[in-house]
Amino acid sequence: MSATRTAVGLGVRRGWTEFLLSLRSPQDQGFYLFVGGGTLLYLWFNRDEQLEGTGISLVAYSLPSVLAALLAFGVVVGPAFSLAMEREDGTLLRHKALPHGMQGYVTGQLVYHSLGLLPMLLVILVPSFLLFDGVMERGAEGWLTVAWVVALGLLATLPLGMVIGSLVPSTQKVTTWGMLPVIVVTAISGIFFPVQALWGWVQGLAQVFPTYWIGLGMRSAFLPDAAAAVELGDSWRTGTTVLVLAAWAVAGLLVTPRVLRRMARRQSGSQVAAARDAAAQWVR
Repeated sequence: MSATRTAVGLGVRRGWTEFLLSLRSPQDQGFYLFVGGGTLLYLWFNRDEQLEGTGISLVAYSLPSVLAALLAFGVVVGPAFSLAMEREDGTLLRHKALPHGMQGYVTGQLVYHSLGLLPMLLVILVPSFLLFDGVMERGAEGWLTVAWVVALGLLATLPLGMVIGSLVPSTQKVTTWGMLPVIVVTAISGIFFPVQALWGWVQGLAQVFPTYWIGLGMRSAFLPDAAAAVELGDSWRTGTTVLVLAAWAVAGLLVTPRVLRRMARRQSGSQVAAARDAAAQWVR
């Protein structure tokens, strides 16, 4: 038990350290500003638009949806890339050699990618409150909803990224195996327009994945109750949102450790060397 606590504590410290380093990284700073600036430009140029036939501002609808999309995208693709790269450079092999090393590694990834959402949220939310009216209609209740939606959303989506990173044959394949499917799922999840605009079978498919429910939960936090009329079932379906996200989280907790253990057992020094050689050839 003490060894597990030690591994988890080391994982927390590693995640915190990586987060602090990312705040100082010009590359990460540029990413935050690029994505945040792009989002704000989209909202600004659509500030006078409304959802057709609803009277709801497009900014008010899109902002929570975009935040949900960034959460789902970042917490799936980010861990997938990290795991794939650190498998190739030998980091995972070193963790495997330590007592409870994989537990520490997973803890570090959870801490790092969870904290990594904060700068992006701040870069988007703070200017939005200054530039646009009616961004948060529900006050303290809305912020409480944001907190539990983000927490459940992280638990529901981060295991997907870990599984993808474990299964892809190389870092380059993360784009095909991870990024493209996430983009497609995001596109059909009602992020930029109500999901009712899509075919019925696409609406059903979108509701299978956590992205739709994270977006619905975030909209329920930011928008007034009357805005639920533009959602499926004319309701925020809060109970269903909790159940679906919790189901994905439980499934992730059950599946991810098995996938990681299987990957760790198959990892060897010769595989790391081969992956480095393949990466070097790909760069050249």
